[in-house]
Amino acid sequence: MGSVVVSLDAELGWGFHDLPEPPANRVESGRRGWSVMLELLDEFDVPATWAVVGHLMLESCDGVHEDHPAPPGWFDRERGAWADREDLRFGPDLVEGVLEADADHELASHTFSHVLFGDPKTDRELAAAELDRATEIAAEWGESIDSFVYPRNDVGHRDVLAEYGVSAYRGRSPTRDGVRGVFDSTIRDQSLVTTPRTDEHGLVNVPASLFLFGFEGPARTVAESIWTDPMLELARRGIDEAVRSDGVFHMWLHPNNLTSERDDQRMRSILSHLERRRSETELTVETMGEVACRIRRSREAGIDGAAGGVDGQATVSSN
Repeated sequence: MGSVVVSLDAELGWGFHDLPEPPANRVESGRRGWSVMLELLDEFDVPATWAVVGHLMLESCDGVHEDHPAPPGWFDRERGAWADREDLRFGPDLVEGVLEADADHELASHTFSHVLFGDPKTDRELAAAELDRATEIAAEWGESIDSFVYPRNDVGHRDVLAEYGVSAYRGRSPTRDGVRGVFDSTIRDQSLVTTPRTDEHGLVNVPASLFLFGFEGPARTVAESIWTDPMLELARRGIDEAVRSDGVFHMWLHPNNLTSERDDQRMRSILSHLERRRSETELTVETMGEVACRIRRSREAGIDGAAGGVDGQATVSSN
């Protein structure tokens, strides 16, 4: 019997601050979506991995960050256009909601300021500074960082993660997003279940299986009018695959993906299906940190399949 992992990239404005034209609907939906997801996860008793941008855990700052080796202009939006938008730059109230929720969520890191670790311009010094500040702020909250989610899934500097005591990270998905992912899964019958692996740095790669908002806009509207919500169908398929296998179905999203009640309903339907399958079978829900602990225990016990992998990449489970 496999398991299901849910992870969220919790970033508010930081997920868009480096873009020339941030998408207004997504930027303004971050807080709303965060609250809705907390309510839904509590309702269905689903513990999730909340990967939080460390800056959100601050009460305030001057926007200067003098000791941070960020490239020129990195904090310009915080200092300028969003200087009076504390609701986009800070979120200690939202983080408290995660820690105080009925569901036993995991607090993970999404860096300090959403730096892209796989970008050639991000050197080791910058990556280390992001981890150093994020773990320092977490410690001030009495928390530790065991799991890490790369901004925009841009994997890099895994050695830095290991240096700062991280145990697990969300690796790249072996399946494609959007229309191509629907084709791969429904027509080519490609599995959505993956096998977490330990990489050469001792980190457990818990690969993404499905981005839950990869099929949007007019294409989604047309698909729903003649068939069903494609992402709901894929999520159900992945959950059912996890029941039949011993792998992990890892679905993820941003709170800011929930821009309307239509999106809320997608998540309610997915979590409702998960609840039903969990009640019918021995399917479990794990956080990324729990998966890492399980993999390490398996390695120590000498169970085959708990280690391996190349460059942190995933392997796809067969059913």
